[in-house]
Order: sequence, then structure tokens, then C-alpha cells
Amino acid sequence: MEQHSLKKQESDAGLKEEEALRQFKEKISDLITSQDDYSLKKWLQARNYDVTKAEAMFRTSMAYREKMKVDTLLTDYEPPEVLKKYMSGGNVGHDKEGSPVRVELFGHLDMKGLMYSARKSDLEKVKLKQCEQHLKDWEIMSKKLNRRVDGLVVIFDMEGVSSKMLWRPGLQMYLHLVSLLEDNYPEMLKRMFVINAPRIFPLLYKLCRPLISQDTKNKIHVLGSDYTSTLLKYIDADELPAYLGGNKTDPDGNPRCTTLICQGGQVPEEYYLKECENSEQMENATVARGDKLSIDLDVTKAGSVLRWEFKTDGYDIGFGVFRQEGPEKVTVVEPERVNSHMVPEDGNYTCDVPGKYTLVFDNSFSWTRDKAIQYSVEIIQPIDQCLENEIINMVDSVGTWTGMNQGAGECPENVTPCRE
Repeated sequence: MEQHSLKKQESDAGLKEEEALRQFKEKISDLITSQDDYSLKKWLQARNYDVTKAEAMFRTSMAYREKMKVDTLLTDYEPPEVLKKYMSGGNVGHDKEGSPVRVELFGHLDMKGLMYSARKSDLEKVKLKQCEQHLKDWEIMSKKLNRRVDGLVVIFDMEGVSSKMLWRPGLQMYLHLVSLLEDNYPEMLKRMFVINAPRIFPLLYKLCRPLISQDTKNKIHVLGSDYTSTLLKYIDADELPAYLGGNKTDPDGNPRCTTLICQGGQVPEEYYLKECENSEQMENATVARGDKLSIDLDVTKAGSVLRWEFKTDGYDIGFGVFRQEGPEKVTVVEPERVNSHMVPEDGNYTCDVPGKYTLVFDNSFSWTRDKAIQYSVEIIQPIDQCLENEIINMVDSVGTWTGMNQGAGECPENVTPCRE
């Protein structure tokens, strides 16, 4: 009886999906070119078969494609030199089902340097061009294997990730580029393997989480130190770079496959074109000559992170961070003069103990000039149990990844993800 009921539910769901597809095709008939039903269903899946929302998504994407001249990116667009040299990552091969595999070297990505050195439109076009290459690859592999191939496997390597990745404009830009995939290539991501996740991963995930769709979250797998065995379940050794445990190398034997994967790195300042636009998120103030500006913050939880960014107009300024201990102020970030008029300064400090912290902008050394500054300051709270459980649910082989303060056997068995 239950089996019959289940089959009926599946049949009814199938009929509803087919009806939604019919309505969707009717609504976008003026825009349909070569898309088949399989491809069109992805737009519906991305919007839970809400035809109105899927139509809006499709129309927005088609307008954006026209604006960015996406159809000719593969043949006509040449990225700026700085992006070719420092936009880390690359395609390395295919998984066992023929889907392309891409390695992202997040820890080697200097997002701030790239944002200072390239236009936003160029950053977008590089990401769009990558997606168009995946579509082309699907066509080639589908013909080669004589069956439909799609999906993208991403190995997200976080080796080298540090607290500098907490720079909010950089995170926002990176997530914006990722959103281009979701907004214009629905259901492209097949699965993502996060490897070498550092202790800062939960905090990064907390900051990124509001901008990641639930569908994408469900495809993220955080692997432990023995990530190679998991990768090889999905990717043949000959398709996996040797540095990840496979057999693939460059012609000269380099295990990092630098001919396929851009290694990124810090962008030299000679590439800088402009200041990064982040002014709308910053406060304005003037520090009078011979004076200081103090900003007090109450930190209520140990493990919270103070994060700051500031820039000055034309001249340097002193900066330091202090914690109140009784009647005394203890230095936690040594004061120093910063050339924030040349490149905006950003940083962070993890508060081991709660209390009152003070950020000080010091212009006491200048007796002739006031200093105009723009700054933003925030407190990032440590992750709560709900979010920790959500991250645990993404971890494969729990206990082998040391980024969480969870040992083998300490992980709750039936954790419930946070509600959206």
C-alpha cells in the first residue's frame, strides 16, 4: 500500500513538472534558441519549479548575456595580463562520468590585488568564459561518450588560506563571481570538494553562508586529511594532479600541473590601476592635527574577531588596538604609522577574552595637517552550535579534518542543519 502511494506521489510530481515545463516554454518562447527540454528544466529546478520565478531568472540571464557579449567570449575576449597571471585555478581533466574537473586554489588568490588591478567587468568575463568553456566541454564529451554529459566538479583547495581572506570586499567579490554560475548556469555545479580546510574555515563559511544557495550548500563536501581516497572514487588517477594524489603532471614532471592550473600569488603593485571602491560601506571622520580618534567596541564572546579597514586622504596615520584591563589599556596590536593613503589598510584580531577593545587612529605626530579617513569596523561573532552542526553535516569522514574542535566520535550523530 505504501509503495503504491509512493509511486502515485512520484507520478503526480512528474506530471506537475511537465506542466511547469510546458508553461515555462510558452512564457519564454520569444527567447528560446537552441535550448532543449533537459536544459530548460534546470532553470525550473533552480527556482523549485516556480514558473514565474524561473521566467524572471531566465530573462535576466539572457539580458545579461547580451550585455556581456557572452556568446563570443570564447573567440573574441582576451583577459588582461594580470588576470591570466594571477587569477588562480584551472581545469585539470574529467571525472569518471565525463564531467569537467576544476581546481580552485583559494589560498593562492590575492582578491584585493586583482580588484585593484582589473575592472569588475573583466573579472566577470573571466568567470563567464570559464563557464562557456565548460559548456563546450560538455558537447565534446557527450559526442565522445555517446551520451549526455554535464555538471562541474570543483576541488576547492584552501591550502594557504589565512585571516587576510576575511577582507569583506574581496569575499563579496568572490561570491559575486560564484553567483554568476548560479544565476546564469543553473545546476552546473555537480559537487564541490573542499580540501585543506583551515581552522578559519567555519568563520569564512559563516560570512559567506548568506550568499550561498541551499542547493549549492548541499553539494559541498569538506574532506579530511585523507582526501585523496575520496577524490579517486570520483576521478581517475590519470585525471587528477599528482600533488592531489593522482598521476597527472606537467610535461616536465611538475606535480602541481602549472600548465593547467594558474598558481596565483600576490599581485605586484605595478599592476594596480585604481583604488578599490568600498566607500559606501565606510564611515568618514577627520583626525585633527596632534589628536587621536578612538573607537570603542564591546566584545561579549571569546573567539570573536575584530575586523577593520581604513584609508586616508593624502597622508599616513598611526593605528593600534588596545584592550581595557582594569584602569590600564593593554596593547594587542602594536601601534604603527601606516601608509593608508597609498593602499587601504585592513586587518583583524581574534579576541581571546571578552571585554572592551579600542581602535586608535593616531595623528598626534602631525602638528600641521588634519587627516581625513574612511573606515569600517565590525565584530564577527564566533559560530554558534546551529552553524557548527551545519558544517559538520558537510564534513565527509568526520574526525579526520582538524579544522573543527571535534574529535573522532565526538560529532553528534543526527545533527540538524540551521533553518534558512
